[in-house]
Amino acid sequence: MNARGRAVTIVNACRRDAGGGSPTAVLDDRPMTDAERRAVPVRMGTSHAVFLSPGGDERSEAAVSVRFFTAEGELPACGHGTVAALAVLAERAGSDDFRVLLRTSKRVFTGISLRDGDRFKSTFDPGPVELRDATAEECELMLPALGAARPAPEDGPRVASVGRPRLLVPVADRAALAALTPDLDRLRAACDALGLLGAYVHAMDGGRGAARMFAPSIGVPEDIANANSTACLAAHLAGRGDIEISVDMGDALGAPSAITAAARQGPAGPSVRVGGIATIERTTVLPRL
Repeated sequence: MNARGRAVTIVNACRRDAGGGSPTAVLDDRPMTDAERRAVPVRMGTSHAVFLSPGGDERSEAAVSVRFFTAEGELPACGHGTVAALAVLAERAGSDDFRVLLRTSKRVFTGISLRDGDRFKSTFDPGPVELRDATAEECELMLPALGAARPAPEDGPRVASVGRPRLLVPVADRAALAALTPDLDRLRAACDALGLLGAYVHAMDGGRGAARMFAPSIGVPEDIANANSTACLAAHLAGRGDIEISVDMGDALGAPSAITAAARQGPAGPSVRVGGIATIERTTVLPRL
């Protein structure tokens, strides 16, 4: 089909200190093939695209359906894509305190966006986080591909999922994080063999830290901002007690970003809220697909 002429909003999601953020394409969903949806982030020069459509009615509140695509295909969830979608929906509603039900293929959840001038502070519940220790095979395949040293056993890698599993890998400090030069072909092969979304490598100092997310299997060699993986990290850290964290990302890509997350331990496991600051960069027209 010819999708040319459709409006696309570019949002800088999860900004830090009034700069950076992950450029994300947000547009209304219309009849398109998934191949055409995969082409949108390529055409718009973003890592991800978010597609919005009316999602019916839940609990007497209007819901909005959201779908997330990279050049490689559809994702069941996308944290910074959700932050971007909430900013666009809040701007359309003209609300400084915006709340909405969002529907993905897996779940319905509440998103909140608070407007302050041209900034939208958006938060949401990413859903239950599943956590387990990484296996020996996962460590043997993933860590050499990342170029990361094997952590001490008491703080070893963990596998976490809010839709798709990814490896959480701690490193000693920000210098060790910045020095990583993964073999992306080897990492993609390892992720494909193990069924992992990617690797979220992090260095924490109390509640403040930094991270890099490598996900070549979904067409994102390195993600500028990854909110869902930060939510997974918060859930992991909540095993030591309730926690609030702020994680810097994007520095290696020249796009400084930040994600915040809070986790509270409960009888059914940790509950998490995650989010970031977004600004709307521009609305443009989708080129011919």
